[in-house]
Amino acid sequence: MDDLDKKILDLIQSGFPLTSRPYAEVGRMVGLGEDEVLSRVRALKASGLVRRIGANYHSGRLGWHSTLCGARVPADKLDAFVAEVNRHAGVTHNYLRDHEFNVWFTSIGPDPESVQKMLAGVTSRTGVDILYLPAEVLFKIKVDFKMGDEAEGEA
Repeated sequence: MDDLDKKILDLIQSGFPLTSRPYAEVGRMVGLGEDEVLSRVRALKASGLVRRIGANYHSGRLGWHSTLCGARVPADKLDAFVAEVNRHAGVTHNYLRDHEFNVWFTSIGPDPESVQKMLAGVTSRTGVDILYLPAEVLFKIKVDFKMGDEAEGEA
C-alpha cells in the first residue's frame, strides 16, 4: 500500500462522494484518473485490506428494529447453524467466540416481530435456541482508520 492508496482510503472511509462518478471525484482529490482509483480500490479489496464498500445505515432512524443475538452452538451443528443464519439478508455481523455462547450476530428487520419470526425459523431449522437481546440504549461510535500523514505519531 503506497501513499496514494492511503489517501484514497482516508477519503472513502466516511466521505465517499455521493455522485454518479465517485471514483472520478476521488481521483480529482488525489491527482489520479478514475480508472486508476478504481483499479487501486479493487486491488485493496482483492488483497483483503478492504473488506467491504457500502453504506452504513442507522436502522432505528429508518424505523427498523435491530438486535444482538447469541447462541450456544454444539461443534457438530456449527457449520449448519452459521450457514442458516448467514442466509438471511438482515444479518449484518456473525462472529464465532471462545465462550459458552459461541456464536454472536446482529439482525435487522422492519419490526421486532419480523426479526423474532426469523430467529424462530433459524431455531426450528437448526435446533439451536437463540438469545434475543434488543438494545435498550444505542451507542454508535464512528471509527476511521487514518492512513495518511496525519496518522504518523498518533498513539
